[in-house]
Amino acid sequence: MYEVSGKTAVITGAASGIGLGIARAFAAADMKLVLADIDGDGLDAAVQSFLDGGYAAIGRRTDVRHEAEIQALADAAIDEFGAVHVVCNNAGIGIGGAVEEMSVDDWAWTLDVDLWSVIHGVRVFLPLLKAQGEGHITATSSMAGLTCGPQLGAYHVAKHGVVALMDTVRAELRAAGSDVRSSVLCPGPIDTEIVRSSRRHHDGDALDSAGTFMDQLESTLREGMAPDEVGDLVLNAVRNERFWILTHPSHLALAQRRVDQIRADHEHRR
Repeated sequence: MYEVSGKTAVITGAASGIGLGIARAFAAADMKLVLADIDGDGLDAAVQSFLDGGYAAIGRRTDVRHEAEIQALADAAIDEFGAVHVVCNNAGIGIGGAVEEMSVDDWAWTLDVDLWSVIHGVRVFLPLLKAQGEGHITATSSMAGLTCGPQLGAYHVAKHGVVALMDTVRAELRAAGSDVRSSVLCPGPIDTEIVRSSRRHHDGDALDSAGTFMDQLESTLREGMAPDEVGDLVLNAVRNERFWILTHPSHLALAQRRVDQIRADHEHRR
């Protein structure tokens, strides 16, 4: 079991939603917090809430699309607390639209935030964890990283990439005999503001070809699991050094259906 008390955690997308839920779970476990988000006002409020509760916390506004800002986040964490032990690459957005209707800018924004930010996080933080000989690095994917469906093509591509990246990290750490561990979080419906926030921060033209779909998705998320429950699951996985973190294990039936289809298509050709 990995002892987290007194250790330092870096969490991106920490001003709200799953990131804030993870931060609350880590704070309750006596961890020091380094919180990052592009929403400066929300980040300041989150940090202040932890300081008011007597927890050790700092915040740094970070645009996770840029590796230089992730590096600056790591530098700030080390300057303040001397080390980093747990890293949660959690920042994410989601915009809808049919594959052929999404602009190149829409694709780039989704991949930059949902996938490249995790690549940057691994490149910056993993060497630090390996050098100190301990730690845990996680990334937030989605059940959309294990399944596919309409109107979220760019999101599916990015989240599949996160699963592949973190599973590769796991394999490489194991092959190296490292004591550093990795995890991937694949949430189902969680009560967050990701749809509304994504629409608010979207730099390009609003995508309303999927407007009804996204409205329905937002409604579904409101009925989802509380972010604080997700935070507890992540904490448990870090402590117990588990790779897969699933909020809705029953949804694996969707992934199994995909495997069954692959097998059926293969057998049909024989």
